[in-house]
Amino acid sequence: MSELEGRQSLYGTEESEAELRDAFTSGQIPVAVYGLGKMGLPLAAVYGDVTGNVIGADIDPDVVASIERGESHVDREPGLDELVGELVERQEFRATDEPAEAASEATVHVIIVPTLIDEQNRPDLSVVQAVSEDIGRGMNEGDFVIIESTVPPQTCRNVVLPILEEESGLSPGDFGVAFCPERTASGRALKDIRGEYPKVVGGADEESTAVAELIYDEINSSGVIPTSDIAVAEATKLFEGLYRDVNIALANELARFTDELGIDVNEALETANTAPYVDLHTPGPGVGGHCIPYYPYFLIHPFETDAPLLETAREVNDGMPEFTVRKLTEEFEAEGRELQGSTVLVLGLTYRQGVNEIRATPALPIAEQLETLGAEVRVVDPVLDDFSSFAGTPADLDEIYACDPDAAVMVTPQDEFDDIEWGHFNPLIVIDGRQSLDLADTPHRVYTIGSGRQ
Repeated sequence: MSELEGRQSLYGTEESEAELRDAFTSGQIPVAVYGLGKMGLPLAAVYGDVTGNVIGADIDPDVVASIERGESHVDREPGLDELVGELVERQEFRATDEPAEAASEATVHVIIVPTLIDEQNRPDLSVVQAVSEDIGRGMNEGDFVIIESTVPPQTCRNVVLPILEEESGLSPGDFGVAFCPERTASGRALKDIRGEYPKVVGGADEESTAVAELIYDEINSSGVIPTSDIAVAEATKLFEGLYRDVNIALANELARFTDELGIDVNEALETANTAPYVDLHTPGPGVGGHCIPYYPYFLIHPFETDAPLLETAREVNDGMPEFTVRKLTEEFEAEGRELQGSTVLVLGLTYRQGVNEIRATPALPIAEQLETLGAEVRVVDPVLDDFSSFAGTPADLDEIYACDPDAAVMVTPQDEFDDIEWGHFNPLIVIDGRQSLDLADTPHRVYTIGSGRQ
């Protein structure tokens, strides 16, 4: 067994699998999780629950301070507040804003930091690279590095491994590396991490794959799917997101035919899905979040192979906010009214229901385009705590009646919107982007994306 400063390792040891599992679950293997955001904090908490020996690293001192108080900074994540509090109280989970400190203490290192795109839509791996440098400087022989952040295929071999080798002075085979992508959704993170789906793992060598399989078999009750190569695991995660982007683009493109076909396209989609070989997604006002809108560019830009389907899907989905605003304009014109000077409620600003996250949300361009067209925009979202990125004026739910709106656009149907008393408004023009409203018995003029005019 590799033993350094009292620490034990999972990689490069002759111990039996049973002994390694016991060491991992009994806290003899110190684990560091780098990145304590919406996905990272739940992952660190589950690691802490399984091992009893986790240090979390995040460069945001406020995040670290909240964890050290036994609090979760991630809202609306069932069970997370309680779990973090229990782990901190038992001294099984602590946090630092110095990644190098975590690297010097741990033998298992888990990277789950953001990977976004720059202004030219090229993958931005700067955070992954910086964390890899910190880990490399603190690594010892026998350490094991897991990358959970979504990255372009070949990143682990071509980017992460060379950094770890250079910073640590170690050679391949002295330490292990595996890619084990997060397959987690906000609002259900603990459930997903613990075993809603099997965990995919792929190592840089056979032993790395075996170690990753051992680790996640203890964490994930649905089992582990080992891949033949680390790049296969990278591609698996990426392909999951690309499938959804292309599928949503197909649904959105079909929804554009609603008026010309004179049918309820959503009904046709739902009926088609009764076939066992069909799984069409649902149209809407756009695709947001920190995953799906970015992942296509992880293939489009780093590689020479053309990707016309992925590019087209992005164009279609990026065009849905403009389509939504155009439909509102058309409905105003059909009533002989003007959008300019009208008051429009934009309902639901987060990219997804119940999640306090606005990255790439379609509500951003919708509010901006409406304001550009001269509308008085009131942005409404009971889930959101910061409205500074949005055009228009923030409004609480209890204020929407007093502003005497002329129209409303439902972008993200938060649960709290179920309490809206639509009968208290004068007749509105409503664009329902998510098939979430039943206003058939009201005087409002309603157009639903994919279904047409009510």
